[in-house]
Amino acid sequence: MQTVNFISNLAMPLMILIIVIYGVLEKVKIFDNFLEGAKEGIKITMSIFPTLIGLFVAIGALRSSGILDLIINFVTPLLNVVNFPKEIMPLAMLRPISGSSSIAIATDIMKNYGVDSQIGIIASTIMGSTETTLYTIAIYTSCIKVKKIRFVLGVALLADVIGIVTSVAVCRIMS
Repeated sequence: MQTVNFISNLAMPLMILIIVIYGVLEKVKIFDNFLEGAKEGIKITMSIFPTLIGLFVAIGALRSSGILDLIINFVTPLLNVVNFPKEIMPLAMLRPISGSSSIAIATDIMKNYGVDSQIGIIASTIMGSTETTLYTIAIYTSCIKVKKIRFVLGVALLADVIGIVTSVAVCRIMS
């Protein structure tokens, strides 16, 4: 374990050293290239910033409005019929929208039900088998100025639904 920690602590400084040595050997202006990359990174950050603010405000409004609880209470009878745990629904609903919100919900599930409980295992599997779809699409499309995303959005959300349903089914089968 100490060897792994040693290698982990050395990884980033070693990578930087390798890049600098390569740049010196190839006679590349390392610092100038770094500054150009930093400028480009700031431009990209500024171009996606409005999208991020919009997403964060929408997620905050969704979580604080109580609409999630309303939706969960509405679909609970259907969830009971298909043997889908209602405790997972907040995670299933927010995972495609926000990574930080879904991590907070998954952490809350782990605290309440335990990491080794079936609910905890399902939550972990959902976190690993789905993506923050709306966030990812918003960032990528805003960078390249794409406006029409209906096909990408539909297929990506379908993939998330399949990932969530499969996570529940596999965890039920394996337990």
